[in-house]
Amino acid sequence: MTGPLMGGGGSRPDLVGIGIGPANLGLSALLDREPGLVARFFERRPRFAWHDGAMLPDVSLQVSPLKDLVTLVDPTSRFSFLNFLAEHGRLYRHLIASRGGTPREEFEQYYRWASDQLPHLEFDTEIREVHLRKGEFEVAGATGPLASTRTLVLGAGQEPYIPGCVVRRGKNVIHSAEIAHRRPLTRDRRVVVIGGGQSGAEVVHWLLGDKDALPASLAWSTRRDGFLPLDDSAFSNEWFFPGYVRHFTGLSAARRAELLRRQRMASDGVSAELLDAIHTQLYRLDTLRPGSCAYRLSPGQELVAVDTEDDGPVGVVTRDMDTGTVMTEQADIVILATGYRHRIPDFLEPLRDRIPLDGDGYRVRDDYSIGFDGPDDCRIFVQGAARRTHGVADANLSLMAWRNAVIANAVTGRELYRTEGDSTTVAWSPEPAAAVRTPHERTTHA
Repeated sequence: MTGPLMGGGGSRPDLVGIGIGPANLGLSALLDREPGLVARFFERRPRFAWHDGAMLPDVSLQVSPLKDLVTLVDPTSRFSFLNFLAEHGRLYRHLIASRGGTPREEFEQYYRWASDQLPHLEFDTEIREVHLRKGEFEVAGATGPLASTRTLVLGAGQEPYIPGCVVRRGKNVIHSAEIAHRRPLTRDRRVVVIGGGQSGAEVVHWLLGDKDALPASLAWSTRRDGFLPLDDSAFSNEWFFPGYVRHFTGLSAARRAELLRRQRMASDGVSAELLDAIHTQLYRLDTLRPGSCAYRLSPGQELVAVDTEDDGPVGVVTRDMDTGTVMTEQADIVILATGYRHRIPDFLEPLRDRIPLDGDGYRVRDDYSIGFDGPDDCRIFVQGAARRTHGVADANLSLMAWRNAVIANAVTGRELYRTEGDSTTVAWSPEPAAAVRTPHERTTHA
């Protein structure tokens, strides 16, 4: 570990963060109590936004609101969600109103409230290139160099994934990440939704529940064997503990890949409440409004092709994974709820030959820094790009505050926040002599 980076002096910050989503926003909040550390965070958008294109009505968090920017590592921080509620006079009403879940739109309000208070954030500034010059990273925007530093934190986030079989999108093929902005005219039209995860379910729930959006026909298909629920059981949730991350990082690459496949529904499933709500909507359509919307729910369907002209119908080709039958249908609107993928950002192109990759991903160390062929005191940390090395929780909000504490400790060279000794029920990689432990002794063995 290098020495602490405190007091950059002049215009050179100790740390530059690129991208201001929840992850780098949380890091900024944790570093705010270190006035001697100079940090700058850049974001191309004009203000903070969190999945605003997918912000459909009545969508809720899938995790506890205590998994906010700071609470799980610093519950006394002024940037907590509870403090946001208190400052806005909402605590008592929120306790009652949120029994069915915290609105995702309210959590975005909380993030914006925090971003308005943090002085390290610079919006409306797109980073174009990062070079290594004179033993430092030079970060440049459209008008030229903006800052030089020895520590980068990449928080550019994931991008909507468009399957390669989508030949032409046209204006009637929409990713779920942009649906709230584009608001397609679906009323009395033929709509196909591709994708059986939470995003696809939220789109279907909106289409069925909004009388102004109700299609004439709705087809919802997925490659999965069914419309599968989120695995939110108590012991599966321990995969989202710091101790499990420490265990996971020590496993072989083959074992990690196998576990990620098995644990997929702990992060990619649909909340049981939402599945129940959709089932109820369909029952009411059939019994109370028969004929108002023809629908087909089709699991086990592999998407083969999507093709359209700008103003014409969309051809959707799928293959049944059980029978091999290929089906082609025409739609007016296709909504791709096909998730997100991480990719190496274009601004790193000048450094690409210095960053070794495993496949198409970084080689991520335990402290979330990545392999880099440069000066030892130049480090690059990544946010949400370590699923293959750090486990199923990496892109989730659950461990975001803890990951930022790990990064903050590495950047400052000291234990700014406690990241060890968390309690757990499950003994990962147990020691033979530790078969029975008292509750006080029940800490993670990694």
